[in-house]
Amino acid sequence: MREHLYHYRADVLSVYDGDTCTLNIDLGLDQWSHNQKIRLARINAPELRGAEREAGLAARDYLRERIDGRQVWIQTIKDRKGKYGRYIAEIWLEEEPEVFVNINDALVGAGHAVYHEY
Repeated sequence: MREHLYHYRADVLSVYDGDTCTLNIDLGLDQWSHNQKIRLARINAPELRGAEREAGLAARDYLRERIDGRQVWIQTIKDRKGKYGRYIAEIWLEEEPEVFVNINDALVGAGHAVYHEY
């Protein structure tokens, strides 16, 4: 079975940690999905608790600086949610007209996350 990818424009409401954020997602035709928790696909960032706390705070702050309060594009796999009920997505940020940056990869490139398949 082939997995279908879907792309949506979204507004970032908040960033919880280095790999989780809350979005309002524009589904098209004046339909919105509000307050959706999104887990960034393919990566794992340090936790905010325990021994990883300092690195977790740095990852969260990096992600907040990049996307909090901004408009982004997300790429999801239809109806795929993780075990905590969050949609799994790639997040793209338009940094310049027609220049998009994959935020998932940017977190890894900046040393705030590692690639990890679930």
